[in-house]
Amino acid sequence: MQEQHRDFIYSLIALGMKIGLLAISVVSIFKLGIASHQRMERHSEISSVLSVEASRLKSLQEDFDELFTIGGGNRFIDKQDHWIAPNRIRIMWR
Repeated sequence: MQEQHRDFIYSLIALGMKIGLLAISVVSIFKLGIASHQRMERHSEISSVLSVEASRLKSLQEDFDELFTIGGGNRFIDKQDHWIAPNRIRIMWR
C-alpha cells in the first residue's frame, strides 16, 4: 500500500513537472511570436523609409548630374528663386 502511495506521489510530481515544462514552452513560444511580429513591423517601416530615401537620393543625383550639362548652371540659378524672401529685392548677377 505504501509503495502504491509512493508511486502515486512520484507520478503526481512527474505530472507537475511536465505541466510546468509545457507552460514554460507555451509562454516562450508566445513571447517569440510577439518579438517576431514586432521585428516584422520594424522591418516594414525601415524598408518604406529606405524606399523614400532612395527615391529622394535618385532625384538629387539627377539634379546634380544636370548641373554638368550644357546650360546646367543657368537652370540651377532659375530653380533657386524660392530662396529669396518675398520682401527682398532680387539682384541677378549674369
